[in-house]
Amino acid sequence: MPRRLLSLLLVGLMLLPMAPLRAQNTAKPDKAPADAVLVADSLRVEGRNRLIAEGHVEALYDNIRLQADRVEYDRDADQLIIAGPITLTDGDQVIILANSGELDSRLENGLLRGARMVMDRRVQLAANQISRVGGRYTQLYKVAATSCRVCGSDTAPLWQIRATRTTHDSQEHQLYFENAQLRVLDVPIFWLPRMRLPDPTLKRASGFLIPSLSQTSQLGLGLKMPYFIRMGDHRDLTLTPYVSAETRTLELRYRQAFRTGRIEFNGAVSDDTIVPGDTRGYLFGTALFDLPRDFKLTFNLEAVTDRAYLLEYDYSDKDRLESELAVTRAKRDEYARAALISYQTLREGEDNSTLPTIIGDLSYERRLFPKALGGELRMSLGAHSHYRYSDLDIAGRDISRADAALSWQRIWTLPGGVRAEWMSGLAIDAFSVHQDSSAIDSDTTVTPQSALTLRWPLLKTTRAGASHVIEPLLMLGWVGGSNSNLPNDESTRVEFDEGNLLSLSRFPSYDLRERGTSAAVGLSWTRLGPRGGSSSLVLGQVFRENAITDFSTTSGLSGRSSDLLFAGQIKSAAGLSLSARTLLSNDMDFSKAEARLGWLGTNSALGASYIWMGTDLDEDRASTVSEWLVDGRYRFSRHWSATADWRYDVAADRTAEASLGFLYTNECVQVNLSLSRRFTSSTIVEPSTAFGFTVNLTGFSAGTTDQSYTRSCRN
Repeated sequence: MPRRLLSLLLVGLMLLPMAPLRAQNTAKPDKAPADAVLVADSLRVEGRNRLIAEGHVEALYDNIRLQADRVEYDRDADQLIIAGPITLTDGDQVIILANSGELDSRLENGLLRGARMVMDRRVQLAANQISRVGGRYTQLYKVAATSCRVCGSDTAPLWQIRATRTTHDSQEHQLYFENAQLRVLDVPIFWLPRMRLPDPTLKRASGFLIPSLSQTSQLGLGLKMPYFIRMGDHRDLTLTPYVSAETRTLELRYRQAFRTGRIEFNGAVSDDTIVPGDTRGYLFGTALFDLPRDFKLTFNLEAVTDRAYLLEYDYSDKDRLESELAVTRAKRDEYARAALISYQTLREGEDNSTLPTIIGDLSYERRLFPKALGGELRMSLGAHSHYRYSDLDIAGRDISRADAALSWQRIWTLPGGVRAEWMSGLAIDAFSVHQDSSAIDSDTTVTPQSALTLRWPLLKTTRAGASHVIEPLLMLGWVGGSNSNLPNDESTRVEFDEGNLLSLSRFPSYDLRERGTSAAVGLSWTRLGPRGGSSSLVLGQVFRENAITDFSTTSGLSGRSSDLLFAGQIKSAAGLSLSARTLLSNDMDFSKAEARLGWLGTNSALGASYIWMGTDLDEDRASTVSEWLVDGRYRFSRHWSATADWRYDVAADRTAEASLGFLYTNECVQVNLSLSRRFTSSTIVEPSTAFGFTVNLTGFSAGTTDQSYTRSCRN
C-alpha cells in the first residue's frame, strides 16, 4: 500500500503539467479539465520522457478507467502502450476488454487489439481490433454482436450480427453496422448493406420495432411491422402497417407528456374484404391533466365505425363504449365533479338512438364538523340529465334531475364496546321529463330520513397468535315521503352486497328510493392469521314494514324481506385465495351467485371463476346465465412458460372462448406462440380462430431484464 500511494503521488505530480493542456472536452466546454492519474505496484522512469508502470496498473481520466498488467507512457508521443489483459471502463455502462493496445493520455484515441465491448452488461461486440476516436466514437472491425450468453469460442450464440465494421456513437447512443449479416446458430438468415440499432443505454429512438405474424380465420395470414417515431423527449408516434390477403390496415399510437399531464391515442384504419367498399376503424384516447386549485381534467374517448370491428381485429372485447370528459377535485372534506359522457352500444339488438347516449352529470359534496353539535354535517348538490337521439314518444324519452341533501351523523362508544351511529337528514329531488306522454312532465320529492346503526366488535387472540373479530350488526332506519310516478331510467340494475347492507336505499340513483321503516341485521367475522393469512365472512338480511315491488326479481331485495346475503373470503399465506357471494331466498334458491378461486405460486398461477344469474326480464335477461372461466399460467422450466384461458357457457352447454399460449424466453430472445378460438356467433360476428407468432431479439432495448431467464455455461 505505501508503494501504491507513493506511485500515485509521483505520477500525479508528473502528469499534472501536461493533463490540462490536452484535456479540452469539445462536448463540455465549460467543464474544467480533469487530471490524469496512474497507479501501479511498481513504477520507474527511463530517461526524461518514458514512464513504465507494472503490476495492477490503473489509469484514470475523467470518467474513464483503464486496468492492465503493464502500461508504458511516452511523453513525447503522448501515448500509452498497454499490455493486457486490458479492461477499459467508460462510464457505468460500457466495458472494453482487450489483449493489447495503444491509447493517448486521455484514453480517448487509439487502438485496441483482440477486443470485446460489453454494453449495459447485456450486449457484447467482439472484434479483431477497436479504435477509439475523440472519446465519442468507437470503431470495431470484423465484428460479431449478440446479447446471447457466449460460453466458448467453439460454440456459436443463438443469434448474432456479423459486420465488417461497426461504429458506436456514445453521444447519440447508436450502433451503425456495415455489411451486416444476421445469423441464427451461425446460419446466415439475411444480409443488409447498412443497419442502425440503438445501444441498450438509449431509452427512445426512431426505428422499426419487433414484427409479428398473425393468422386468423377471417383475416388470413398477416404481418405487422411497427415503426416508432421519436418526436422529441416528450412525445412519440408508432405506426404499424398490418397487411394480409384480406385487409390493409394501419394502426397508430400517439403519446405525449406535458408538464401537467399526459395524453395517449390508439387507433386503426382498415380496408378489408369483410366489409368491402367501406373504410373501417376505431379510436381510443385517454388524457389526464392537473388544473389550478387541485382540480384534475380527465378525458376518455372510445369510438368505432361498426359493431364487429373490435372483435374481428382483436382490439377489444367491449360491447359498450364510453367517452367522458370530466373535471374533478377530491379533498379530505370536499368532492366536486362535472362530467359529460357519451355511450355507443355494440350489443346485438340495442339501438343507439333509443339509449341515453349523451349524459351530463354534476355533483358536489362537503363535510363540516360543527363544534356546537359535534359529529359530522354533510351536504351535497347534484344535477343529472340524459338525452336520447330518437324523437319518438316514450322510446326517445329524456330526463333531467336536480338533487340536494343535508345530513348529520355522530358516533358514540357505549358501555361494553358497542359502537352507535345516528344519522338524520333531508333530501330534495326535482325531475323533468320530455317526450313521454305516459309520464308527468315534472315532479319534486322531499325525503326525510334517519337511521341508527349498532356495531358490537368482539376481539379474541388465540395462543397460536391468530386474531378473531366477531361483529354483530343492526341498522334501524326510516325514510319518509313517496316515490314519484316517473319512469325508471337510472335504477334498472341493483346489486345487493356487503357494501350496501346497512344503507337506507340500495337503488343506484335518486329516481327511486326505499321508503318506510326497515331494519338490516348482519354478522361479520374476520380472522387474521399469525403468518399473514386472513378469512372473513358476512351474513345479512333486510326486513321492511312494507313490501317494495320496484326491485327486479333476481336483485334479492323485493318484498318485505330480502334474500339472505352470504359473502366470504379466504386468503392464505401460501398464495391461495377464495371469494364467494350469493343470495339465498327463503326457499333456499339462488337468485345470484359468484365465486373466484385463485392460487399464486412462484412459477405458476391458477384462477377459476363461476357466475350464475337467474332469468330476469326486468334486467333484460331472457335466459339463465351460468358460466365458468378458468385461466392460468405455468413456468415449467427456466425458459418455457405457458398460459391458458377457457370460458364455458354452462347454460348453453358449450365452450364460448378458449386460448393457449407458449412463451420461450432467455437472455437474448423471446418467442411467443398463441392460439385462440371464439366459438360464439351472432348476426354481428362469426366464430373465428386466431394464431399468433412473435420473435423478439432482446438486449438492444432499454429497461431491466429478468436474470432468472439467463442461461448458464457448463464446463
